[in-house]
Amino acid sequence: MQIAIIAVGKLKEKYLKEGISEYSKRLSAYCKLQIVEVADEKAPENLSPTEMEQIKQKEGERILAQIKPDQYVIALAIEGQMWSSEKLSSELDRLALQGKSQIAFVIGGSLGLSEEVLQRANAALSFSKMTFPHQLMRLVLLEQVYRGFRISRGEPYHR
Repeated sequence: MQIAIIAVGKLKEKYLKEGISEYSKRLSAYCKLQIVEVADEKAPENLSPTEMEQIKQKEGERILAQIKPDQYVIALAIEGQMWSSEKLSSELDRLALQGKSQIAFVIGGSLGLSEEVLQRANAALSFSKMTFPHQLMRLVLLEQVYRGFRISRGEPYHR
C-alpha cells in the first residue's frame, strides 16, 4: 500500500520532525510512505472572510496539484466523521481489498481546507471537535496509521 500525506506548510519544530521520522521508519514495514509539503500562504492576524477564502483557495490549488487521479483521498477536517483506531484500521483493509492501494491523507493549513479539496476527497476524517495545530496533526495521523496497521495484523501495540 502506498500512503501519501499531503500537508500545508513546512515543519519547523525539532520534536515534531523527530516524531514523524520515528513513525515514518516504523511504517516502512507496512507501506510505502510519502510526505508532501505544499507551501502555505502568509496571512496577517486579522483576516476578512474573503481573505480567508482566498488563502484556502490558493493552498487548495497546491494540494490538488499533488493529488494523483487514482488516489483515494481522505481529508482531515473538523466536520468529518470521527473514527476509532479500529475503524481506521478496517477502512485501510477495506480499501486494500477493493484494490485501492494509493491513499492520500490531506492536512490543510491553519484555516482549513478549500471547498474544492473537500469535494475531491473520498472521505472526511475528524480526529476531534477540538482544533489542533496542523503541524501536530501530521504526527498524530502517522501514529494512528501505524496503529491501524498493527491492529489489522493482530500485532500488539502498547508504545
